[in-house]
Amino acid sequence: MGLWLVDADTLARSSFVVSPLVETVACLTTLAVRRPPHPGVRPWLDRHLPDYDERLRADPVTALLVEAALQPRWIADFLAPVPPHPQSLTFRQELGRIRGASPDTVLADLDTATGGRLPAALARHRDELPGRAADLLEWVWSSTLQPLWPRRRRLFEADVLSRTGQLSSGGWAAALDRMRPGMRWLGDGRLQINRTDNPPRDLSGARLVFVPASVHRGWVSWDEPHHYAVVYPCSGPLAEPAAPAAPEALSRLLGPGRAAVLVLLAAPRSTTQLVALTGQGLGSVGRHLKVLLDAGLVDRRRAGRSVLYQRTPAGDVLTGAAPKSTSPGPVDDIA
Repeated sequence: MGLWLVDADTLARSSFVVSPLVETVACLTTLAVRRPPHPGVRPWLDRHLPDYDERLRADPVTALLVEAALQPRWIADFLAPVPPHPQSLTFRQELGRIRGASPDTVLADLDTATGGRLPAALARHRDELPGRAADLLEWVWSSTLQPLWPRRRRLFEADVLSRTGQLSSGGWAAALDRMRPGMRWLGDGRLQINRTDNPPRDLSGARLVFVPASVHRGWVSWDEPHHYAVVYPCSGPLAEPAAPAAPEALSRLLGPGRAAVLVLLAAPRSTTQLVALTGQGLGSVGRHLKVLLDAGLVDRRRAGRSVLYQRTPAGDVLTGAAPKSTSPGPVDDIA
């Protein structure tokens, strides 16, 4: 199995980060495999796939580069750098690491990804490869992702809040088990990354980061010996209907932030879901929920490690909503 040996100091320094470059690579992968990681991403894929196909038809060298770099079981290392920590770089600063990569490094990474079956055309264009990869990622970012990034970032941050909550209540086993397919915390400092039969890697003294993204399986990356990353599938839906607007009169009565929370609680939701859907801070949402609980407008119940909130009949009356059915209805994936 793919095994990482992680000592207590490395675990103590590990962290969750959100990276626009990682999500851009995830979007490029979705376009390349032509399959969405979540049904809600299907409209995004259908909308942008024709432009992506047209771009690659007009640039066969870049098309070969994508095919070589994004193998079913391996992403070329240069295309998946470890995100910086702390999160201090803009997307274009992160992208600069790919644009500035050595052509020899890029060619070697592509040769590894293809198992030694590197197309001859890529070798002939070796000096152009870093720039071509960066140009394509910049197009994916600016044309398909940048307008959606604020909301996706909020969903990723909600996923991080959920994971850190699991870490607080259940330790690393709860936070890391099945974070991505094949990944498990085995105890005694052993983290199974995948089921591949590779020699163990000793991460003693390194920094380890975990990065949510819109991916099917995710990937791992490293900048040996000091930095390692695990990119894992975000647990929340990336494209759901826009949150219903709170009635103006209700906003005047409760305040717009509190009214928005109450309107969203027609179905059971956790605090982290409300943070993602409203864009409000965790502290603000928590204060709103306390006031609504004290007023009898919402109630709460525990589901596993999550606490779910939902409107009471009094809350329904205040929002002008139809009474809820007795069944609890669907609960979103973000815990």
